[in-house]
Amino acid sequence: MRNSWKKSINFSLTIAVITLVLAAIFSIISTWILAGVGWAIGMLIVFIIVFMGIFFDTIGVAATAADETPFHSMSAKKLPGARHAMLITRNADRFASFCNDVIGDISGIISGTASAFVVLQLALSFGHGEGSLVQFVVSVVFTSVIAALTVGGKSIGKTLAIHFSTPIIYHVGRILYVLEVKLKIKVFPDNGKRKSKKKTKSKNHQ
Repeated sequence: MRNSWKKSINFSLTIAVITLVLAAIFSIISTWILAGVGWAIGMLIVFIIVFMGIFFDTIGVAATAADETPFHSMSAKKLPGARHAMLITRNADRFASFCNDVIGDISGIISGTASAFVVLQLALSFGHGEGSLVQFVVSVVFTSVIAALTVGGKSIGKTLAIHFSTPIIYHVGRILYVLEVKLKIKVFPDNGKRKSKKKTKSKNHQ
């Protein structure tokens, strides 16, 4: 019981630190990009951020919905990415927490900040400054559109994730495979379940 609590607390602290770092990086990058563009490009950037949040939310739901069994046969056939797909399903809670909570929430916060910048730029293009009626109307309309896209997109993404969880996670596994083999970036290590089983079997034979 204590070990599970310690693992949960350690994981929560790790996620909090990762969120802090990623939020700072994304915020700096988005602010730097938006500072030198007009409202049209800024609006496109906001939509990209929103769709990035929807994309990772879909992956996170697919991880929790996917079954590990199909990936065993894929791994036996030596298909690239099958082992990584198994690792995703075995660590579905942590993987989903990163995709949904970390990336998803950061995308929502940054898209809100970027939307405020776009609204101000759009109001200024109409010849109205900050605090004007035009800015208020544009803010309401644009925020409503972003909210509708976010909620509707995540709803569609969840439906796709539940019905097509296996192919989605397999393709994500292939991406992780490329990252590990080509770029030497290991997202997460094996959880050691197979090793522990082998150890217990050897002990029983002894």
